[in-house]
Amino acid sequence: MTMTPQPAEPTAEKLLEIADALLPGRSLDDARITAGNLHHVVLLPGTAAVRVSKRPSSAQEMPRRIEVLREVARAGLPFEVPEPLTPVTRFDERAAVAVSWVDGEEQPEGQGDPDKIRKLLRAVREVAVTPRLRELLYAPRDKGWAELLAEQVIPRLPDRWRDECRRRLEAARDLDPVPDALVHGDLCGSNVHWSRDGQLVGVLDWDQAHLFDPAIDAALMAWHGWDNVRKAVDPETYRRARIYDAPFEVGHLVGILDGRPLTNVEGYVRSIVAWLEKDA
Repeated sequence: MTMTPQPAEPTAEKLLEIADALLPGRSLDDARITAGNLHHVVLLPGTAAVRVSKRPSSAQEMPRRIEVLREVARAGLPFEVPEPLTPVTRFDERAAVAVSWVDGEEQPEGQGDPDKIRKLLRAVREVAVTPRLRELLYAPRDKGWAELLAEQVIPRLPDRWRDECRRRLEAARDLDPVPDALVHGDLCGSNVHWSRDGQLVGVLDWDQAHLFDPAIDAALMAWHGWDNVRKAVDPETYRRARIYDAPFEVGHLVGILDGRPLTNVEGYVRSIVAWLEKDA
């Protein structure tokens, strides 16, 4: 697996030009620019978020991901989901789209109400998997995700971690299968917005959504602390969540489960090693 050439980093001026082209007439005076793993984002508070692809793979995947948003928004979830305001539009090598604004803000790491975490996890996993959603989402079961990690990642780990991580990976691989459910795939931190009085407002960034074990989302909610997760889910889900998290940290695992190609193995391994040394 080799690195794919990436477009030059866009300037703030270029990103604002894209936002203006997508939303003509909207004031950009209060615009803020941020970035995630896949996109640059121009935030227009109270109006929209303009997502601009970072890499060719993100540009190619954007239309599918926007269709996922539309399908999830139709599910009647008890919180807001960003909805597309414009078509996906190409700007040279980049793709961009404006999605609706969702108020609220993330909770501080380590804090959370187990009852509200429970309701959030239940709402996501109980979304009906329609034929259209199944068509749009990657389902990693029996797709060799554990073998890919065993062959491409574990041999690159420092010697002191290889045997232990191989054991942990095998434990995750050998979990008894459960019926596929909708998994958000990045259900933590700034992607979950709460009101000032602690009510759930909305869930952003469904780019890593896939069909798999809902214990993955439970593990991601460890942003709020594992003790809060333990109180929010049944003992079996908690056990599975800890097993999925143990080999490489669940956020890294999702990078395989959501179907994205592992194009930068060395960078992926460096990130895993940093987590192992700090938290494992």
